[in-house]
Amino acid sequence: MDNLSELKNLVLAPYILKATALIGVSRKCGGNQFRHQFATLGILLDYKYINEPVLLKAALLHDIVEDYAEANLDEIRRIDADGNAVVCLILEVSKSKEEPKEVYLQRILEDGSRRAKILKCADRISNLTDLHLDTHASGKITSYLDQTEKYIIPMAEGVNPDFMKELKDLIKMRRKLCE
Repeated sequence: MDNLSELKNLVLAPYILKATALIGVSRKCGGNQFRHQFATLGILLDYKYINEPVLLKAALLHDIVEDYAEANLDEIRRIDADGNAVVCLILEVSKSKEEPKEVYLQRILEDGSRRAKILKCADRISNLTDLHLDTHASGKITSYLDQTEKYIIPMAEGVNPDFMKELKDLIKMRRKLCE
């Protein structure tokens, strides 16, 4: 099957319905987590991950565990044949409340699956796109950019050099904002 056929046959509607639970979860930059899930999916499609249905489905729900206390993972597992793999990937990229952010990122960098690293890179591209001085203090942005260079750039280097290029461009642009 070519990419267009794969995309035509990709069933995302049940995952989109589950993701609507995130409509009520606000983002500091404005909007809501539901739109962020779609932005992450869009980044993956832009980078031609069309033949990775588990990755695309997980993109729609990647923040559900962290941001929606009533998330029912068993319901997600039962959506379709990919459901269990989708839940496994969601859990792999989810940070527990007790886990410091640096430990979480180091865990994905060192032990994460290829899919987890790809999803984390797409997630970070979306987050960096939404990072602005009107919503975040300069020091917070600088810290986030440092963290991206330390953990996410090496992930991108290992999975997709084009991710690395976009991340570096976003870092450069955001650093200029902070000057």
